[in-house]
Amino acid sequence: MLIQKPIEQILFIDIETVPLYPLYEDLPEKLRPLWDKKAAFLTSAIKDTSPEELYQRAGIYSEFGKIVCISAGIVCHENQKRVVRIKSFADHDESKLLQDFASMLHKHYGPTTNKTLCAHNGKEFDFPYIARRMLINGIKLPDIINNTGKKPWEVNLLDTMELWKFGDYKSYTSLDLLTAIFDIPTPKDDIDGSQVGHVYWVEKDLDRIVAYCQKDVVATIQLFLKFQGEKLIDDADIQIS
Repeated sequence: MLIQKPIEQILFIDIETVPLYPLYEDLPEKLRPLWDKKAAFLTSAIKDTSPEELYQRAGIYSEFGKIVCISAGIVCHENQKRVVRIKSFADHDESKLLQDFASMLHKHYGPTTNKTLCAHNGKEFDFPYIARRMLINGIKLPDIINNTGKKPWEVNLLDTMELWKFGDYKSYTSLDLLTAIFDIPTPKDDIDGSQVGHVYWVEKDLDRIVAYCQKDVVATIQLFLKFQGEKLIDDADIQIS
């Protein structure tokens, strides 16, 4: 067992993000030169690539992207067995999506909560991205994702990638790789994270993105159970609302 925390006290989340605008040409004049500067820095690792070509990656940067879906899952007991309940906050209006998610956190995960949020690579990506986009949209930060002034033991955030590292800071380990080596069944999808922007802006299929996001939440829950040496939850016991 890696964590002395009942899984029932953890809210598992995943986010999907896209570039703020469909194309590089659509960037406002005030943002375009700033993206060009960002792209110039990125080209040190990706040579011979223009700012226009790199713009497809803009969604991973909170200053140039937006959240289109947050999926959240909890594990609870029903009929003497564990079940997973998944709920998604998805909208073309990022402000509405974030306000709805923040309202849920304010209500159920307030300053005195003993509950925790968990995501894969959440401390590097999901949690700070949500916090930054909430600030940009003028939304009050829920206490659980606001780490300002908190001592390390007061931070109620877990990261399955950090747990897997055991203090090793050398590399990123994907959720796909961990589910494969732990033999966690995952659906064969026709989409991956690099395609989300295209699916959103070109195919205009938000529902497809939501389904992908929800599956990552389920995978994170199952991975956490493996870390704890516990039995996986059957697909039949996963409820999506």
